[in-house]
Amino acid sequence: QVQLVESGGGLVQPGGSLRLSCAASGFTLNSYTIGWFRQAPGKEREGVSCISNSDGSTYYTDSVEGRFTISRDNAKSTVYLQMNSLKPEDTAVYYCAADHGERLCTPDLFGSWGQGTQVTVSS
Repeated sequence: QVQLVESGGGLVQPGGSLRLSCAASGFTLNSYTIGWFRQAPGKEREGVSCISNSDGSTYYTDSVEGRFTISRDNAKSTVYLQMNSLKPEDTAVYYCAADHGERLCTPDLFGSWGQGTQVTVSS
């Protein structure tokens, strides 16, 4: 049974940093594409960043390119999202998701989801 548990969210000032963690269990991490998605109030869920199961290639949505970094530690079955230079518009609930094989970083293509962690960027 695939389980994903996010942690690391919180309140941070603009320009600050947070590192989100997604602890995975019930499957072999390197066989799955893992994605970070976010949903702000009144907005659709969007793909923030994904990391491929095959070669570790990464995707970032334009608004976070150069500020966020996704990484995976297969030995710890954990995927991280390092978020730097945070902006108020990054405020959202952040979700970790997984699916077997290669996936585009689109929410509808992922079948397993964590419960989400709130990130609030405010002064």
